[in-house]
Amino acid sequence: MLKVDLGDLTDEKESLVGYLRTTLKAEATSDGNSVFVVSEELSPEELKKLVNKFVYHERLNNKYWVAVESGVVRIKGFKESKKPEKRKKEATQPATIKHGW
Repeated sequence: MLKVDLGDLTDEKESLVGYLRTTLKAEATSDGNSVFVVSEELSPEELKKLVNKFVYHERLNNKYWVAVESGVVRIKGFKESKKPEKRKKEATQPATIKHGW
């Protein structure tokens, strides 16, 4: 039995379970913040690839990444970095040129 820890991604739990069931043709169940896959042939690295593919197809790859830690596949969120504020340039007066015509 393999475990997928969803982290912050609890909204996509049921769609991940459905994706794993159809892709693996194996039993996948959800319990709380985790998804369990019952398969004897599947390794945690292969499950990581499938979960990563799901994250990519759901267009969540700019917010989440997938890792394997001690046999458990974890979906982790990127930490938001604070960008330094840009300085606003002071408004300069347009050049006034006197024309003699």
